[in-house]
Amino acid sequence: MATVENKIIKNFFLKEELNILQKYCYNKLDANKDCKIDSQSFSPAWYNDPLMNALLDTKLSLVEKKTNLKLFQTYAYWRYYILGATLVKHKDRDACEISVTCCVKKYDNWPIVVEGTSFELEEGDAILYAGCDQKHWRPGIYTGEGIAQVFLHYVDQDGLNKKHAYDQIKKAQC
Repeated sequence: MATVENKIIKNFFLKEELNILQKYCYNKLDANKDCKIDSQSFSPAWYNDPLMNALLDTKLSLVEKKTNLKLFQTYAYWRYYILGATLVKHKDRDACEISVTCCVKKYDNWPIVVEGTSFELEEGDAILYAGCDQKHWRPGIYTGEGIAQVFLHYVDQDGLNKKHAYDQIKKAQC
């Protein structure tokens, strides 16, 4: 497994990118189509969203620079945490060897905790961590107005999880 230093990446999204993403997320929520209620958080979520998948590619070089690794993209996922949401302590599947959780929009604070260290993301910021190796969660029950987060996942091109490149394992199961 790749060794990743947990770190906040300030301004992971440029202001212009963030403006587009915020409007897009609002439009998706308003349309109320093709989302599922994520059993992990009890919130609306989207897997294989075309715009979020495009971010896997456009942010690849930045994530490679921050990890000092050559990476394959696996998948993107985004979620809109709602009142009453929870996120229990867990590790992700092998396709999440390198994970980036990005804050798109938030109305209040609700930190992400990675292996006991709490990180509060501001809009546009991201946290880099080893999703399939490190336990991560959000404390308690969310009592705020809403938080839009996008999750970008990668694997090391030279690592044991490279077979998950482009989420081939998941696609084969669908």
